Amino acid sequence: MVDGGMAVTDREVAVPDGMTFGQAAAVAAVEAALAGLGLEPESPRRGSYLVRLDGQRKLATMTWLIVGPHSLHVEAFFCRQPDENHARFYRFLLERNGTMYGVHFAVDAEGDVYLTGRLPLAATSSEEIDRVLGCVLSYSDDNFNAALAIGFESSIRREWAWRLKRGESTANLRAFARFAGPRPQDPGAAAPEAADPGGAGPAAGAAAT
Repeated sequence: MVDGGMAVTDREVAVPDGMTFGQAAAVAAVEAALAGLGLEPESPRRGSYLVRLDGQRKLATMTWLIVGPHSLHVEAFFCRQPDENHARFYRFLLERNGTMYGVHFAVDAEGDVYLTGRLPLAATSSEEIDRVLGCVLSYSDDNFNAALAIGFESSIRREWAWRLKRGESTANLRAFARFAGPRPQDPGAAAPEAADPGGAGPAAGAAAT
């Protein structure tokens, strides 16, 4: 957690030209939160910050924090549009929206999936930014494998078979072994492999990190 999480006061904020006090206070809160969390953002301009949130299942969730005229916009790419089982895939995500805090799953015109939300500038404190970023990471990491298993099952099966044929590790696909791996009764079925922390992402091309 970021220490304190207190709202920024008038005396602590220098208001740059072109910004309201509310925007300047939100910028100060975002920068303090990111510094407190040890995150080094890319910032194409003051008030826009792209941060990398490292996970265990989804290796990285790239997340934008953008200070607007009235709110802080939060947006993180989750995965591209599914290859199959579209209704089941989107229903899986929608069912989770009802229990989420700060952000929710949404799709763009192409069907690609994002986590997105808005905070009023008046509610944008270091503590709240810390909380929302924690939610983004949790929702992205906790739901990633299950979403891929629904929307990219055939791609994962092909990836598994391709790796076995080439004698390459399937360790980082172990979460999908229940449907992608050899059946126990199959002759020569391979034993489950140990986790490979340095492995590539699942199902090449199925979902960007």
